[in-house]
Order: sequence, then structure tokens, then C-alpha cells
Amino acid sequence: MSMATRTDPQSPVLHVADSHDLIRVHGARVNNLKDVSIEIPKRRLTVFTGVSGSGKSSLVFGTIAAESQRLINETYSAFVQGFMPTLARPEVDVLEGLTTAILVDQQRMGADPRSTVGTATDTNAMLRILFSRLGQPHIGPPSAYAFNVPSVRASGAITVERGAKKAVKATFNRTGGMCPRCEGRGTVSDIDLTQLYDDSKSLNEGALTIPGYSMDGWYGRIFGGCGFFDPDKPIRKFTKKELHDLLHKEPTKIKVDGINLTYEGLIPKIQKSMLSKDIDALQPHVRAFVERAMTFTVCPECDGTRLSEGARSSKIEGLSIADACATQISDLADWVRGLDEPSVAPLLGALLGTLDSFVEIGLGYLSLDRPAGTLSGGEAQRVKMIRHLGSSLTDTTYVFDEPTAGLHPHDIQRMNDLLLRLRDKGNTVLVVEHKPETIAIADHVVDLGPGAGTAGGTVCFEGTVEGLRAGGTVTGRHFDDRAAVKDTVRKPTGVLEIRGATANNLKGVDVDIPLGVLAVVTGVAGSGKSSLVHGSIPAGEGVVSVDQSAIRGSRRSNPATYTGLLDPIRKAFAKANGVKPALFSANSEGACPTCNGAGVIYTDLAMMAGVASTCEECEGKRFQAAVLDHHLGGRDISEVLAMSVTEAEEFFGAGEAHTPAAHRILGRLADVGLGYLTIGQPLTTLSGGERQRLKLATHMAAKGGDRFVYVLDEPTTGLHLADVEQLLGLLDRLVDSGKSVIVIEHHQAVMAHADWIIDLGPGAGHDGGRIVFEGTPADLVAARSTLTGEHLAAYVGA
Repeated sequence: MSMATRTDPQSPVLHVADSHDLIRVHGARVNNLKDVSIEIPKRRLTVFTGVSGSGKSSLVFGTIAAESQRLINETYSAFVQGFMPTLARPEVDVLEGLTTAILVDQQRMGADPRSTVGTATDTNAMLRILFSRLGQPHIGPPSAYAFNVPSVRASGAITVERGAKKAVKATFNRTGGMCPRCEGRGTVSDIDLTQLYDDSKSLNEGALTIPGYSMDGWYGRIFGGCGFFDPDKPIRKFTKKELHDLLHKEPTKIKVDGINLTYEGLIPKIQKSMLSKDIDALQPHVRAFVERAMTFTVCPECDGTRLSEGARSSKIEGLSIADACATQISDLADWVRGLDEPSVAPLLGALLGTLDSFVEIGLGYLSLDRPAGTLSGGEAQRVKMIRHLGSSLTDTTYVFDEPTAGLHPHDIQRMNDLLLRLRDKGNTVLVVEHKPETIAIADHVVDLGPGAGTAGGTVCFEGTVEGLRAGGTVTGRHFDDRAAVKDTVRKPTGVLEIRGATANNLKGVDVDIPLGVLAVVTGVAGSGKSSLVHGSIPAGEGVVSVDQSAIRGSRRSNPATYTGLLDPIRKAFAKANGVKPALFSANSEGACPTCNGAGVIYTDLAMMAGVASTCEECEGKRFQAAVLDHHLGGRDISEVLAMSVTEAEEFFGAGEAHTPAAHRILGRLADVGLGYLTIGQPLTTLSGGERQRLKLATHMAAKGGDRFVYVLDEPTTGLHLADVEQLLGLLDRLVDSGKSVIVIEHHQAVMAHADWIIDLGPGAGHDGGRIVFEGTPADLVAARSTLTGEHLAAYVGA
């Protein structure tokens, strides 16, 4: 479409300011991009496609968005910039026509226990003002309804200089709404005493089951010599006082064998040494103990509402703020519509606008008190979108990372409408996406490839969707792929019974999940799939849940350390060079002293997201210079860590570097479709789908009989159409080797490939939570009785 030309008499020609219609990128070389040059039309919807690892994120996030961010930072004064990290300019020759970029990614929202959907979207703040104006009885200002604000009373003298008057006695009160018992968290922690000791044994017989508390060392001498109780008496025979001394005694000075020591009860001692520490930083056996011993129960004082009694007592039309936050958002919007109060009309209008955005974006099934950390990546992304939908900014660039992740085909239509709405307001919308339904609405398509990693990084196609279909690229060839429903399905070898499941919105669901087959659980977003699978299948022996949550570990963890691949590699290097293996670990002796082996230096920006900049001494290689003089098969350790899985598999497969242990692990990573990942890439940079496939590869190596049930949560997230076939092959191999696979999935190719489908619905939130269909995919298509059935029938062309 050409720009409309002005026809007013003064300027018959196009104004020069209107001629900047393109974002021009020339010679981009970030990560695996090979001198990419493209032109992106402004105020249009451009979709970037290509197989996983082809360089889409490097181009969109690493080049365009990163440079936009850097240029914005440069507009601040030198003083302010001093507090900001110096962002390196992306490797690109020319970038023209950039506009301010807003990133809407799928990073999980902050896991602070006090962060909820309401606080993250400012809806809670509006509700608090509403209740402080209209709530009966009136209990105070908006802070009195906030579960993040404790009540404080203080008194003291303040000095006011008014002529000769000096000190004034004053008392200060601040009314907050935080429940005093659980401090606004909604849960209280308890210690399960049965996990601390076995009460049938005496201390000398080894009653204590806390890691590190054996009777052979110092603890034995302290417990034996303190004289508060008899170490040879079984704990269940202790008197009340003796038990109190064992568990709760405050620090007391004692003398054992002539040495002065301090004795302290077990509970305060482990509270300080284990329970107050960051659980991810503990050693695995200590972490396992803490997870067993700590139990979280709903706070008995506030019933999990996080609010004090006063805040719960103040109501508007029979609803307290706790009730309002617990109500499903779509119902809360109806309640707000019914309030007619001219004094707060603008506030009601703004609140209603936000609540309606939730419903419109397909999140009407959430409630405002839902902890932000429990949202899936796709839900978190849509919650962040709500802030931008109402924004009056135009001519900005919105960058989306797979906005359809976690969406049922029925919901994708809504998402498409939202993307088009943002575009129609005059914004440039850039979307990284694999789903054909979203690629189809693009004004402009950029297809990267042809392969992943070093085999990608070039533009294979640029143009319209029709052109993409006709072109011979991987995406074009697979664009109209449709999986057929299988002719024959496998017979189950047993069933997993779920009876009366009531987690979240489930309405007492009874269902038998067949074992020994590929079972797919589906339904619209919010229909209760995760609640059914994660909430009702006991994660006990033999059940391996492979989700997309962040992997426990630090910023130094990478696929090589996580899968245990680094051990055989270090040993091979050490053996070839006659030095010790610790030199080849970036966490140990070989680390670069400046960045401690992290390769990057992190700047924490307090309230803003922290930023990493490459270490200048080792140039991001993470090792001391001396370590890099040692070679194996002609490569040093940093070069090996920079290889992709496919390259490394070849490197360790034969020749001088032949290492069978490393080769086996690399083979499994290639199996799950991660051949393009660099083995030294930090885990924090992986997408949710990549993390899930990495966990799957690790679990596949676990020793365990055929009793394994694999539970996968949307394994196709982030997979290109061409890679989905490979994933289906992998799932088939798992089932054929005797494992049971249960998949929560929206991708129709996976549904069609299933042996058994369980469809939840019919709607989301309290309109869902029931089983609306169970049977084979062929029956689902034939019946067309549910939303999923209709979409699947259309997909397979039935």
C-alpha cells in the first residue's frame, strides 16, 4: 500500500517527514546471523519465522530491540547513565528508522510470594482506592486494604522549630491491611517433627535424621554432655521438659570435657543454618531434607486471603476486598458494572477498562489473588500485554515472542485480533512465531534459516504470506502441513485412576488415564488441564514431570553442566594434557579471575531488570589464558564449549577426541531437537520449550524400569512446524520402549497423533473443569461435540 499523498494546496508533494517508512537493517552479525540485511515496513505486522535456532531472536531481540534500548539509554544525562550498565552496540553496520521498542516476552513474572495478578497489573491499587472510598465500615486510607503494608504504631518526640517552641510529643499510626500472622503471604510454614527424628530410637541409636547431625562428631559430644536429657532414652519417653530442651531451648552456655560450648535447641538451630537460606543454593541432600521438613499450610487467621481482620470486615454491597480478589475476573467486571457511584465514576471506568481487557485477551478465568509466579509463560506474557492495550502511545515498536504459546486454536483468533489492533493504532508490530494461524495474518514475513545454529542465520525469504507459501523454504513447504489422524491406535497396558479431582477449578473429575500409550490432555486456556495433570497425578515413584519452569541452578549453569556432559569432557582434556580436570572447569581453578568464570559481569539495577555485559579480560571465554593453551583434538576448552550439539557430537564421536560418554549424552540432546544449542550457552538464556526438551533429554538417561510415566506440558512450544515431526517421532520412541506419555498440548498435529484424547472444558475458569470428551482422535473428529473437536476436524480436513 502506498502512503496517502497530501492534497492540500501548500504541499502537493509528499512531506519528507512521512518518507521514513522502513526500519533498515544492514549487515547484522549478532550470534549466528550472517551479514543479514532486511527492510521492515513500519506500522505493519511483520512475522519472523524459521526453524528453532535459525536466528529469529538474534535479529529481533538481539539486534533491533537491543539497539533501540541502547539509544534510549543514551538520551539520559551522563549522571544517570553512570548508574546504568554500558550496553554494547549490537554487531550491525547500519540500523535506520528505529522507533522506541517495547518487549513483551515470556519471562515468568517475579516469583515474589506477595506478587499477584492484581498487584502486577495495578488493578489491586484501583480496588483499594475504591474500597477506601465506598467500603462500610470505613477503616482507613487505601493502604489499609493492602496486604503488602503492615500496620505500624510509633510514638516519640519530634522537633518543630516554630519560634521558641521545640519538642512536640506525637504518636504516629499507619493502618495497613497485612495479616499479622502470615505477613501477607497467605501461608504459614510449619516444621514436620517426624522428619527431624525417629522417636522410637534414642539419640545414641541415631534418632536424628537431619543431614550432618550424627552422634559421632561434635553434636554427639554436645548432646551427650549437656545433661539436659539422657542420650540413651528413646525420644518418645522424654518428659515434656526434656523434649522442649531438645527442640526449643534458647542458646545456653555449657561445658563439655572442659571446653566451653553453646547448646541450642534443634529447631532454632536448623532454622538459622538451613531454613532461612535460599533453597536453590543448598546442597541437594540438604535441599531434599528442607523440602520434606517444611510444610506450608493456609494461614489460619486470614484463611489465605493475606488481609487483616479490619480489611476483610469492610464491604461494598456485601463484598469485601478479599472476596473481590478471589472472584473470577469476568464476574468481577460484571459486579463493577453494577456499581453506580458518581463520586468515583472515573475510577470505576478505568477499573472496568482493565478488567475488560483481561476478558478480551482470554484471561477472564484468572482471579486477582492468583500468585504471579504460578502463571505460565504465555499467561504472563498476556498479563504484560494488558498494560499496553490501553496505552495511548503510537508509533512504537512492539516485539512479541511467540504470543500464541499456551493458547488453544480457539484462543489464537483473539490473540490475532489484539496484534492487529496494536498495529491499527499506528504501531510497528514484530512477532516471532511458528503457528501458521498467526503467520497468516502478517503484512510482511521474514523467514530465516535454512537450518539451525551455524546452518542458519540467513534470510531465506522476505515478502507476503502468499509468496512464502509459493517459495521453497522449509517454512513455506511445511506451511500447509496437516497431520492425519492415525488409522490404528495403541492399546493401553493399564490405567492411572483419578477420582474426585478438585484442584483449582476442577469439578470433582473422575477419569482413567490410559498407560503405555500417548495420551493427550487438551482444552481451551484455563479449562483445568494443568490442574488435572499436575494436581492429581502424584509425582511419586516413576512419574517424571517435565515442565518449562526455570531450571534450578545459577547463571553459570549451561547444557554441558546440567546434563553431566562436562565431566567426561574435562577428564578427556586432563588426560590429553597431563593436568588435573579442575583446570577445565569455569567454576573452579581455571576460572577467569575478573568475572569468576561467568564470562559476563552482572550489574544489578535495583528496581530495573539487571543487565549483563561481557567480561573484558577473558572476552566472554570464562577461562584464564593459561588454560586455553591446553588442546584436545586441536581445540581448546572454550572452543569446545562454543560448539553446537551437532558439531560436538561429531567431534567427540571419532578421531583423537573420541569420548563415548560425552557422545552418548550429545546424541540424546540431538534426539530431542536441540542439535543447534551451544553446549556452553547459559541456561538462563534458553526459552521455556528448550528448557523442557533439555530436562527430557536428561530424564531419558535415568536408570529406571518401564514404570516411567512422562508428563509433558506443551512440548511443542517454540518448535517450528518441521521440528514438530521430530518431536512426535521422539514421543513414539518413548511409548514404544514401554513408557507412558501424558502430554498437555494445543498443537493439532500432536492431538491427531495421540492414541487417546481427554478434552476439558467447555470453557475457561468456572465454566471449565469438566471432562467433555475422552476417546480416540478419530472419534473426537467424528463427534465434533467440543471446541477442540471442531478445530481438529477443520485442521485434518475431515
